[in-house]
Amino acid sequence: MIGHTVFALDGAAVRFARVQALHPTTLSIGAGERVALIGANGSGKSTLLRVLHGLVPVASGQVQSMVPRRAQAMLFQRPHLLRASVRHNVALALWLHGARWRGAQQVACDALDRVGLSALAERNARTLSGGQQQRLALARAWALQPDVLFLDEPTASLDPTAKREVEALLGQMAQGRTMVFASHNLGQVKRLASRVIYLEQGRVLADRSVHDFFHGPLPEEARLFVKGET
Repeated sequence: MIGHTVFALDGAAVRFARVQALHPTTLSIGAGERVALIGANGSGKSTLLRVLHGLVPVASGQVQSMVPRRAQAMLFQRPHLLRASVRHNVALALWLHGARWRGAQQVACDALDRVGLSALAERNARTLSGGQQQRLALARAWALQPDVLFLDEPTASLDPTAKREVEALLGQMAQGRTMVFASHNLGQVKRLASRVIYLEQGRVLADRSVHDFFHGPLPEEARLFVKGET
């Protein structure tokens, strides 16, 4: 069930030098929505994701966030991990959010158990495989208990087994949360999203429920993209 509005864009636009990365965009996202951003490389997915999370300022228009930044978490395609143990990577994130160190250690252990990394808790995080690193990033996000989860192509560089594992964890984490994610994997979009936003050259060309996007009429550009990706 969709709740109150948590993000609202009103004519928000982003420009990088001479490139218009995001044309004036107006949309809102409600609490509990699972929104997939799709489109070709360079379509504006990552830019829109970062605008919503407050990482990229807009050149014009307005962005309203009703969720404080400390209640948001973002996972990137290649997560940044500290040169420390798996457990400390999670515990340090909690400590930076104000948790006591001893309590942070216990929550970190619980989070690692949730993603199946307990046995690797003392390993250097940078020695993990790609799938394990993404699971660690998810554990770090889960430990913070965010209200909103942003993800930028979270399974793009993973092998099929790791993709399934990470996607299953994402499905669990999305319960009771707002989730906005960029993805090229339309099967994943169908499984995880409740709403689909299609972008092309920095413009939103379609914004539909996941059912209507895949079973209803679409703008020609979006139809051709779906046809080419399936």
